[in-house]
Amino acid sequence: MAVQDVESSILLGGVEAGGTKFNCVIGTGPGDIRSRAHFPTTTPAETLAQVQAFFEAGIKRHGELQALGIATFGPADLNKASETYGYITSTPKAGWSYTNMAGLLGDALAVPVGFETDVNGAALGEGLYGAAKGLMHYVYVTIGTGIGAGVVVNGNLLNGATHPEVGHMLMPQEPAVNGFEGNCPFHKNCLEGVAAGPAIKARWGVSGDQLEESHPAWLLQAHYLAVMCVNLTLCYAPERIVLGGGVMGQAHLFPMIREKFAVLMNGYQKLPHLQDLDSYIVPTPLQGMAGELGALELARKAYKGEQ
Repeated sequence: MAVQDVESSILLGGVEAGGTKFNCVIGTGPGDIRSRAHFPTTTPAETLAQVQAFFEAGIKRHGELQALGIATFGPADLNKASETYGYITSTPKAGWSYTNMAGLLGDALAVPVGFETDVNGAALGEGLYGAAKGLMHYVYVTIGTGIGAGVVVNGNLLNGATHPEVGHMLMPQEPAVNGFEGNCPFHKNCLEGVAAGPAIKARWGVSGDQLEESHPAWLLQAHYLAVMCVNLTLCYAPERIVLGGGVMGQAHLFPMIREKFAVLMNGYQKLPHLQDLDSYIVPTPLQGMAGELGALELARKAYKGEQ
């Protein structure tokens, strides 16, 4: 059997660890998911015990896992030289600060662990199976309970001293709309503070899925996300920007974002991919699966010694 065939048949575990719920899978890839489960994110002890029990039951049913991939909410320590590598660090998620996620699960299951942020994991999934397949330079952004982005340059995830925090880029100052100044506890009107799901609800009094398409909330939302896309374009020069997360279930936002993006760019840069914005700023086709598929890829990289 060829090396590639062996690698594609390796049984792997994946964890997409979100602030609201954990998604866990066992399989070899998108066409071969053997088991799947979801758990609410409660306390570290309770949630990680459920995760461990899921994988232990899966091992009895399907055979030994060769590696585990974890794509987690953050902030997270991705520096392998750090004493807290594999930890969730100073997160606003109550009770989870300095939880040794990778160490606890890796020791319990006795497997190598690949560890990344949830949005970086989703970016891997998009590059392998989704809207960025075949591209070397792209950005995946999730806009939901929070806002985060995975940046891929030359086919590799871009991390510096820590992972990028695109959700906290500052937005242009503006007079408060309806008296709303933004709800980020650190920056008020950063991107997450004005455009994430909780910000929409805080500003307008109801969640986005209860607002009509004609509601003025969406023009404002499109403005913020177009500003984000301009900043990402000028900072990282991606070939494509992929937008996912619950807020982007509002499909009518995409043409509004593209239109505003064109106005803000004002003809700057004549690159071919910026002339077709329908193919440049796009939705994810993976319908919530990008993170778990990325987690499986993190596991595969850990098995190969690349993570």
